[in-house]
Amino acid sequence: MADPQSNARLRADAGAPTSGVIHVRTRLTADFTVISNALAQRRGSAVTIGVAAYIASLPDGSPVSIAALCEHFSEGEILISRALRELEAAGYLERRRERTPTGQVRTRTYFYDVPGGIPDPDPDGPPEPPKPRPRKRPTVPAAREAAPVPGPAQAENPAPVLADADPKAVAVLTALRRVDPRLVLSAQEAARLAPAVAEWLAAGVGPREITELLTVRLPDRFRARPASVLAFRLRETPLPAPPAIPLTPSVGRPAALPFQTCDGCERAFRAPEPGYCRGCRDRFGGERLRAAG
Repeated sequence: MADPQSNARLRADAGAPTSGVIHVRTRLTADFTVISNALAQRRGSAVTIGVAAYIASLPDGSPVSIAALCEHFSEGEILISRALRELEAAGYLERRRERTPTGQVRTRTYFYDVPGGIPDPDPDGPPEPPKPRPRKRPTVPAAREAAPVPGPAQAENPAPVLADADPKAVAVLTALRRVDPRLVLSAQEAARLAPAVAEWLAAGVGPREITELLTVRLPDRFRARPASVLAFRLRETPLPAPPAIPLTPSVGRPAALPFQTCDGCERAFRAPEPGYCRGCRDRFGGERLRAAG
């Protein structure tokens, strides 16, 4: 007689989840990077987390510019620059312009495992970076997110970023993203380009012509910020010649009389009707007066 068989499922291990992910752990002893759960589980863009994980895995001194990151990732400059801005706003990334001992100005990037964290002392490592500047959550509208926080000297008389910019020129610049989504400008960039666009408007070039000038035949991939590309086009394209001023018609100028043939001497003279010229009128008129006397 055969042994009885059971169709019942085997009992699951105690504590094992019945759904969701199940991790297969492997203890790594080399070539790994430690990332906080706050960063790895951050809500929002997956590109931002991927860029942060990649920067955290790089050794000190590796280039992390937008161009260098675009060479590694398949995303374009817009998504990469947006990810860097999000990391800066969250406090994980800081880009500073520093002056070298030779007088050159360069941009140094600091990446923090914990926003505002203090690095561990390492006598054999690079010098400790300066403490990060305190960050305030922006409360201005989205169009002025990139505006710098006013200092103590500016706190009494705050001025908007675009206060001195021509609103028509700014409107032309901010509308460029509708034609090419890559042409996203910050408030400072729009204010910096506005005088050149205002000069075009003053020269008689309409917004449609300016938009076509700035967006036609753009490269497939930018090697610089979109604002730099637009500034180059505005700088290198000559202004059109001003329209010719129409001549004002002469006021009160008499119309030219037609030529007539004198009935006395057959000379040509100008008069509204046929008859005698002035010389014949004077001569014949005098003779008539003497004959009448």
